[in-house]
Amino acid sequence: MLEYALPSPSPEARELRERMVAFMQNSVLPSEAEYRRHRRASGPDGHDVPPVVERLKAEARAEGLWNLFLPAESGLTQLEYAPIAELSGWSLELAPEAINCAAPDTGNMELLHLLGTEEQKEQWLEPLLAGEVRSAFAMTEPDVASSDATNIATRIEREGDELVITGRKWWTSGAMDPRCAFFILMGKSDPTASPHRQQTMVLVPRNTPGVEVVRDYPVMGHHDQHGHAEVRFDGVRVPATSVIGEEGGGFAAAQARLGPGRIHHCMRALGAAERALALMVQRARERVAFGGPLADQGVVQQQIAESRLEIEQARLLCHHACHVIDTQGNKAARDLVAMAKVSVPRAATRVIDRAIQLHGGAGVTDVTPLAGMYGWHRAMRLFDGPDEVHLRSIAKAELGRAPLLPPG
Repeated sequence: MLEYALPSPSPEARELRERMVAFMQNSVLPSEAEYRRHRRASGPDGHDVPPVVERLKAEARAEGLWNLFLPAESGLTQLEYAPIAELSGWSLELAPEAINCAAPDTGNMELLHLLGTEEQKEQWLEPLLAGEVRSAFAMTEPDVASSDATNIATRIEREGDELVITGRKWWTSGAMDPRCAFFILMGKSDPTASPHRQQTMVLVPRNTPGVEVVRDYPVMGHHDQHGHAEVRFDGVRVPATSVIGEEGGGFAAAQARLGPGRIHHCMRALGAAERALALMVQRARERVAFGGPLADQGVVQQQIAESRLEIEQARLLCHHACHVIDTQGNKAARDLVAMAKVSVPRAATRVIDRAIQLHGGAGVTDVTPLAGMYGWHRAMRLFDGPDEVHLRSIAKAELGRAPLLPPG
């Protein structure tokens, strides 16, 4: 039987959340128009960094809103971080990076913190924690079904004290950002080993000869500033000391990285859903049709109520998963994280879809943030493992569980 009693946040965590509310209201949300103007001026596939990003980072750091995702840095539990991450999800393009809690850097920092050598931490982790550089994560491949990570085909071959990398990646998040300094790449180092010991994680500086960033892929027609790139690795040579953890430990390292990353995406998705609901309520109050405000229409009231129900249900599941991570570890929370990874994006896209419908034509343009929010959160049902993979693992866990009472 699941236990849903959750501890209260510490006074420090509550104070940080209040600071985050003020930062969002006074700095982030008012800066969105400036950010969008700069992005439009850069062209549909431009990736230069709007100056407002660095200004917000400096402000957030001065406010102590920095690296809150990492317990070793912030002192927060995952459950205490969740409401703060949720607030950042209200403005996904600005707020997570402003507080240095943006993917894929957070996952890469967690991996380096967990498995990196002292030299790797000094060279790569410290600049990431300082917000001086950004990074990319290269795992998914266009030529294999990457929902099964044992399929990874990019080769990592040892030649003396060097590793030689050859392969093709796509959806390499972060690769188009001019501040991207390095990739964390997962490749196949020993095809003869058992399926889960064939892979290795390797650090690859972006300027290494043989690395070719081919193109950016838009998400639902929208090019993010940091990009999701196709990258070719053609005989790329790095020192053998570039391995993260151990050779053959790549699959386990990927799971260690993706677990917290998945729940952080869920936290932010709840914030997007809350913003969509707030926009829906505002629209329902202000828009008049058929002799009265839309809020008087029973169908609109039902859509608002259903949205609130779905958000609260999704939040409870997300927070319960966070609590199990805090108290029992990532492995114990695996099934709950899988459940959250399926249910939270589903709830968010349903809420955002209702908000789009209520806004009419404005909902599918850039007049509101809804269309962009929908595209990203629909894509969330694919990245970090598609729904079907998580449903499979949830079902396997359920089938292996002894029933509380005998059936019948």
